[in-house]
Amino acid sequence: MGDKANAHPGAAGRATAADHPASIRNVVLVGHSGSGKTTLVEALALTAGAVNRAGRVEDGGTVSDYDDIEHRQQRSVQLSLVPVEWDGIKVNLIDTPGYADFVGELRAGLRAADAALFVVSASDEVDGSTRMVWEECAAVGMPRAIVVTHLESARADFEEMTRSCALAFGGDDPDAVLPLYLPLHGPQGPDGHAPVTGLTGLLSQKLFDYASGERKESEPGSEELPGIEEARNRLIEGIIAESEDETLMDRYLGGEKIDIKTLVQDLERAVARGAFFPVLAAAPAAEGARQGIGTVELLELITGGFPTPLEREAPAVTTVDGRARELKPCDPGGPLVAEVVKTTSDPYVGRVSLVRVFSGTLRPDETVHVSGHGLADRGHEDHDVDERIGALSAPFGKQQRLLTQAIAGDLACVAKLSRAETGDTLSAKDDPLLMEPWQMPDPLLPLAIQAHSKADEDKLSQGLGRLVAEDPTMRLEQNQDTHQVVLWCLGEAHADVALERLRSRYGVQVDVVPYRVSLRETFADRAAGRGRHVKQSGGHGQFAICEIEIEPLPGGSGIEFVDKVVGGAVPRQFIPSVEKGIRAQAARGIAAGHPLVDIRVTLLDGKAHSVDSSDAAFQTAGALALREAAAGARIHLLEPVAEVTVLVGDDYVGTVMSDLSARRGRVVGTEQLSTGRTLVRAEVPEIEIGRYAVDLRSLSHGTARFDRAYVRHEPMPQQVADRVREQTVDVA
Repeated sequence: MGDKANAHPGAAGRATAADHPASIRNVVLVGHSGSGKTTLVEALALTAGAVNRAGRVEDGGTVSDYDDIEHRQQRSVQLSLVPVEWDGIKVNLIDTPGYADFVGELRAGLRAADAALFVVSASDEVDGSTRMVWEECAAVGMPRAIVVTHLESARADFEEMTRSCALAFGGDDPDAVLPLYLPLHGPQGPDGHAPVTGLTGLLSQKLFDYASGERKESEPGSEELPGIEEARNRLIEGIIAESEDETLMDRYLGGEKIDIKTLVQDLERAVARGAFFPVLAAAPAAEGARQGIGTVELLELITGGFPTPLEREAPAVTTVDGRARELKPCDPGGPLVAEVVKTTSDPYVGRVSLVRVFSGTLRPDETVHVSGHGLADRGHEDHDVDERIGALSAPFGKQQRLLTQAIAGDLACVAKLSRAETGDTLSAKDDPLLMEPWQMPDPLLPLAIQAHSKADEDKLSQGLGRLVAEDPTMRLEQNQDTHQVVLWCLGEAHADVALERLRSRYGVQVDVVPYRVSLRETFADRAAGRGRHVKQSGGHGQFAICEIEIEPLPGGSGIEFVDKVVGGAVPRQFIPSVEKGIRAQAARGIAAGHPLVDIRVTLLDGKAHSVDSSDAAFQTAGALALREAAAGARIHLLEPVAEVTVLVGDDYVGTVMSDLSARRGRVVGTEQLSTGRTLVRAEVPEIEIGRYAVDLRSLSHGTARFDRAYVRHEPMPQQVADRVREQTVDVA
């Protein structure tokens, strides 16, 4: 871990295929946008020898573009994999977006990884969304470490950031979050800023100087040792406190000098167990340099302290019909179980699936079973199909290096899986299995779209299908009430990316239109109407008269039809025709074009003609009777009301509750949680929360999240209803 005797490995470079799970490390990088995750990945790749200078891939002696502007923009909003090799270990670096709108990509990265690097900027605060991800990792016991970046900033303060991390991530045990190294500063410049030129190892008490572009080790002077003694003692005590050797603390307190090799071994075990969370520092390499500050130390932590895939408990596995299946952990010789953690579409090679293999060995050109279940509510059909996979490859930038296999614990890209979607399970065709899905955030920002032209309309369905296949955090809805095509997204940036992908990747131009909620209409009071449909224009005429009475019913009752005709005024065969006409008119609406609900319609009387009466005539009469009744009655416009549950930090509870009240919401309860958060439950009209996913993020500085569920329709206030009716007329 940077304090070992052999600090620079003999074998480094770009990873290909691993031959055993013990020689694999899967690491996800987590942090807010701008924290420096992607730059750190590039610096690690440079130090590992996978690239020959920042932004260039070394491949068979040639140099090809790795970091062009378009590719960098793509990586800023989606998960990407960079495999490198260090000291004989394959390290799969999984870079995730920092934008809150792309938390689905982050969750996929957490699923594929066995440990997490939390990247924080030395010139910023630890933001709320990063804290929430830390808690998610803590809940499942994922090992974590913290990397402080942007050390070159004049505002950078490593010690202050370390204290902030201890408060934010340490919980009840801030001594479990401690630095392994302290920054080594060069001479002060004219502005008074002393740049970071290297690191001081607290355990080894050695200096690691990167000023020359290569890591150089030296002994500190006698005047430098006192400055690190306090931090070193605290680190040793923190490591010993997490040691599995219960005698170690007594020996240390008794004055015994603990061997550094023992401390490093205990540190590695504590990190792998998720009991200790070291803080490191990193900075990208200067122009022409081979190594960035702290990159060697970080690679040593990953390979020496992070767990192998063998140490991770795999998600639950069942047969496709739901029977539990026990598997040995990460066994390359076991039944094939792999999961699609990301899906992309390439215009030249088609659909490409990034998979994590949890059991067995995946080989190119074999036939596998693809199982996809549980996302029907998001526009994904359940499916069980056999497919022949194409080539296996390891991605790096825009390039792919072919692999001969992908064993349990490894990640690889699979080509030509035309049916596989993100979250699907790959298994042997004669032994189909299904993995328990990971938790995906519910998209709560609606985006109503329509094809820009007839040509776009023909391609829209296929483009949307491919879009949601790639991104399970997006939900596609064909609203039967409003007749709108709605893409439910996680936020504005998520929606913008979806529209751009439709345009650039699938050649579909769409227009965004105002989103409409599903309104209803109902009668406020009793009413009566008479429908008279009498026409004679030569030949067969039309004759039907019916009289109805309408009374309102409680919400959720629908439409009830009652026949009280006596004496055969309306022949029995035409009574269903009256009901059919009334229901058809109710579906079309009677005031503002919204479906009519929650009424009882009673047919009281009518007239018929022996020749000119017909089914069609009485349907028309029924519709006319309903419209006449509505013309003289008070009609309520009903709006859908949702139960909104907001999980928010205690500091923002008042702000959130005030905002809900301003949206005509009714707070129905609050619940104080032990994590410093409050659960607020409220009932809010859906017309008021169309953009709540965006607004809540602003109100809470990204620290709150919410869920919504339809409860009922209820009458809209008159002034709001009048405004909606005016908008309806304007649109018409």
